[in-house]
Amino acid sequence: MEEQVNDYKKTILIVDDEKMIINLLTHNLTREGYNVIEAKDGLEAIEMAQEKRPDLILLDIMLPKLDGLSVCKRIKNMMNVPILMVTAKDEELDKILGLELGADDYITKPFSVRELLARIKANLRKADAIASIEAERKENALNGNHDLKRTNIIKVGVLTLDLDRFEVMVEDKMVDLTLREFEVLKFLASDPGQVVTRETLLEKVWGYEYYGDIRTVDVTVRRIREKIEKDTSNPQILITKRGVGYYIAT
Repeated sequence: MEEQVNDYKKTILIVDDEKMIINLLTHNLTREGYNVIEAKDGLEAIEMAQEKRPDLILLDIMLPKLDGLSVCKRIKNMMNVPILMVTAKDEELDKILGLELGADDYITKPFSVRELLARIKANLRKADAIASIEAERKENALNGNHDLKRTNIIKVGVLTLDLDRFEVMVEDKMVDLTLREFEVLKFLASDPGQVVTRETLLEKVWGYEYYGDIRTVDVTVRRIREKIEKDTSNPQILITKRGVGYYIAT
């Protein structure tokens, strides 16, 4: 069993109406050291999220009473918790809508438990890093110390990425990106000025199993631009090379 980063166990809310899937996930997540709670429909998911304040939510798209996309939107409006959407392979539109509504990540059925655990750990690490940043910032503000040391930095123009802390700043403004948005921006910023095709981004950031979901890249880029650009109709940081792909302006 892998030890959790924090002293307390992380709590994961599983939202699914298939008992077999719930049992499988509960078994594997419990074995990894997580607390597991469950909800079998969309309305119960919202109630559980409010009451238990889980550290991460595994959210199926197809749910009774209220669909997963509506649940995602409502929960994201109430709290900042990582949400990993679970979709069927033929539900490409649902994946895209999930990203539009603020989902942090998604995984398609059938999925391997190993891949799911890797996704969960990555999203929890980012959430922990953000919480640590906020705590450190508050402490330094109280102590009058605003000069925080940064390591493992990528800086391109007004854009700064702290790879250790999953922190993104544009000029002096903090930008809150999902894990997938951060990974896309990091990949592009690692080689500024170099045009990267959508296919390459799918392969390097999402993994080979997503090959062909070109619109997923476009949706993610659009969401990034909404957060880092002053004018999304005239982007100055994340640029489109028409017919080819994207790059970060130098």
